[in-house]
Amino acid sequence: MALVKEEHFGIARKIVSNMTSESWETIPHATVTYEPDVTELFKVCKKLNEGCTDKSKKITINTVMLKIICEGLKAAPKMNTHLVFNRKLVRGCLKYFDNIDISMPMVLPSGEMMTINMHDMGTKTLSQMTDAINDSIRRAKNSDMNEVMFEVSMDNTLQGLKQGKILQAIRRLYGSKTGKHKVKTLSGQAKKEYYSIPTTERLTKHDIEQGTTTISNLGSIYREHKGLCALLEIIPPQTTAFAVNAAQKRPIVVTDENGNDTVESRLIMPITIAIDHRALDYGDIVPFMRRLDEIFANPEIILSWK
Repeated sequence: MALVKEEHFGIARKIVSNMTSESWETIPHATVTYEPDVTELFKVCKKLNEGCTDKSKKITINTVMLKIICEGLKAAPKMNTHLVFNRKLVRGCLKYFDNIDISMPMVLPSGEMMTINMHDMGTKTLSQMTDAINDSIRRAKNSDMNEVMFEVSMDNTLQGLKQGKILQAIRRLYGSKTGKHKVKTLSGQAKKEYYSIPTTERLTKHDIEQGTTTISNLGSIYREHKGLCALLEIIPPQTTAFAVNAAQKRPIVVTDENGNDTVESRLIMPITIAIDHRALDYGDIVPFMRRLDEIFANPEIILSWK
């Protein structure tokens, strides 16, 4: 067996590997799959874009699903929390928020995968959500992602120092600033020019910081996928994570108004729900699923969200 090449982690991969490692080391994950019939929803979604000729203004299925999940979180606010837990003292505290800030992984114009914090998505209309997502993509084109992520990394390190995690801070600084694994950031005139770009025109650490939950649209990455995500990580201190899977045709038993059953080809879009079992039990997500049941049974409601 011959070694072909070595590929050292860049700062993006370092952050992901560090956060996911912490996730699996500290969080007892429990997952549930919710499989709604979206056949009628997809038909209604087409009405949202009737007469729209501006591609950037078109409301996507991804945006509709983000909005639906936000509506579910409003019905189950315990799922939109952060957990502070001390295992040694067996002390825990859940922090509730009035905003729904979605950490949303997206593929940037450079091809890099980055998790962007879409702030206050719970109060936005579908059109406002579309504008917010497009604005993040626009600003990403003007952004040096190494700089943005290094800002976030340094902020996390400083927060760790405040919490007394001195050794951790020293190790992180050593790992990012020495040898082959050194993180390459801007310097000199290039750095000066970059930071002269207004913050309204580029991403900052405010756009990368932790949201209140994470929603990944796996279906948008590979629409032909047959199946669903069985397990996904929760990024602490969040207590939930969601994966929206690809829509798939399946044979489904449909009951008519007279109680007769028939098998039909229907469109199903599985949603994977991961919960931190220290903070939530299955019963805590029932209000979320009931709210989604209501929406998928009456999909015309999405027209009022435009």
